[in-house]
Amino acid sequence: MPKPTLHAEVPFGPRLTVRDWRLSNGLRLVLLRDRSAPVVSYQTWLGVGSGHETKGKTGLAHFFEHLMFNETKTVPHGEFDRRFEEVGAESNAATWTDWTCFYENLPSRDLPLAIELEADRLQNLVLKKKQIESEREVVMSERRDRIDDDVEGRAGELLWSTALPNHPYRHPTLGWMRDIRAFTIDDCRRFYRTWYAPNNVVLAVAGRFDERSLLESVSRAYGRMKPSRLPEPPDHRPVRRRKERRKELRMAVSAEKLHVAYPAPAFSDPDWVVLSVIGQHLFVSQSSRLHRELVMKRELANQVWGYLPPFALDSLYEIGVDLRPDVNGEEALAIIDQEIAALLQRGIGDDALERAKARLELGLFSSMESAGGKADLLGFYATLGLSPAGIFHRIDATKAVTEADVHRVAARVFDPKRRTVLFVRPESA
Repeated sequence: MPKPTLHAEVPFGPRLTVRDWRLSNGLRLVLLRDRSAPVVSYQTWLGVGSGHETKGKTGLAHFFEHLMFNETKTVPHGEFDRRFEEVGAESNAATWTDWTCFYENLPSRDLPLAIELEADRLQNLVLKKKQIESEREVVMSERRDRIDDDVEGRAGELLWSTALPNHPYRHPTLGWMRDIRAFTIDDCRRFYRTWYAPNNVVLAVAGRFDERSLLESVSRAYGRMKPSRLPEPPDHRPVRRRKERRKELRMAVSAEKLHVAYPAPAFSDPDWVVLSVIGQHLFVSQSSRLHRELVMKRELANQVWGYLPPFALDSLYEIGVDLRPDVNGEEALAIIDQEIAALLQRGIGDDALERAKARLELGLFSSMESAGGKADLLGFYATLGLSPAGIFHRIDATKAVTEADVHRVAARVFDPKRRTVLFVRPESA
């Protein structure tokens, strides 16, 4: 049985420590012992998401999120969920552009069950025509519900594919319908052999557990797995657009919606933190400038929002406005431009800057309240190649944002010549 090797110990706040281990086959364990409650979160993070997919094979990462809940060579269909339900565990999964994650939040005494079942499906998943066809129907139905028949889903898909036509993030995580229909058993088996390998796995565990016992159990359960030859990282060039793009989408809506996307930095870029502060001030909260201006003062919109995704590659800062009937998107876009211009001319102001930073800081600390929240952060940061305790670096960076940073990043990001604008309009207009 291979013995894990300790690679690093990193402080996680003032009282806890992250211990970063490796097995000889490349599997990584990021462990955070927290004895405050008799619970543990056991998470399996894989460095594969929709951003790693190739043309004609989009949606496979999300498809596998579904397939992994089917039978294995030793566990019949339905048994995986039943056994976790018996001990009161929460079990689920998620897929996004850069990663896929499977997790269990459960009583500490039942940690061996999570190790047993997760290690089993990582090595012994059954991939036959029956399982493929069953999940294909489920995923196609999910795509219809969440994208094809959903206003926000259709708008987001069109916005991102227009703004990032040659980028790994240009297609939706669910994949294009034509690709979902065309998945073969060979596609699935190849994907499983390639990406579901120990050298592409981070096990993130947080809560009350005995570290020595956990390391021994993981070594026995995963130690015989063979590493794979992982593909090269996605090839892309940062967006260099110098002309605004506009699109119109007609759907069965009672009022117009406006979506605007500006090229945004990657999560590891120091400017990402600054842009998140700007977003808090302009778009995100109910006290933001655009909410006050469009919703409260002028009563032109029902909702204003801004979103900066935590992606490994450069992506988009997305702004959305749900307008009231008989209000057109051009009017709202003009007001957004006015507020951005005012920010660049007059600055953010000390009070507004501190409020925006305080809201972000509160959100970051709140994300660490539970064992599951802590494990989420450990797995996410490690999978992106950052320090597992990176959340505290992010808090310090947020506190350090200055007025000069805000002006510099706002001028860099909110350039009208680089943006993509989408107007969602009623079909009858």
